[in-house]
Amino acid sequence: MDYGDSVQKVLLRKIRKAEQDLMQLKLDYCRFVFGLTHRSRVLAGGVTYVVRSVDVESMANTDDGGFTRPEITGTREDDQDQFEPVALGTDWELEAAPRQAAK
Repeated sequence: MDYGDSVQKVLLRKIRKAEQDLMQLKLDYCRFVFGLTHRSRVLAGGVTYVVRSVDVESMANTDDGGFTRPEITGTREDDQDQFEPVALGTDWELEAAPRQAAK
């Protein structure tokens, strides 16, 4: 193995690691900024869905330095027999958590 191949392999490993780190950071951003996690409940078109996947690649930079909402897929909460996720795009709102009764 020559020096060029060795450098290429090291750089490819570092690039892949950086891409994985960036994906995790975007998922953290979704969780803390949008309140969005796997299994969150969101409203889209007046229907409640359970989030099944978040497409962090769909997030774009905004003028203020943040990111746009990610595209998500989900399954209808009221139809447990439907296992096929539906693409919801970015037109969704996080469902408000039910208030707990004061003790």
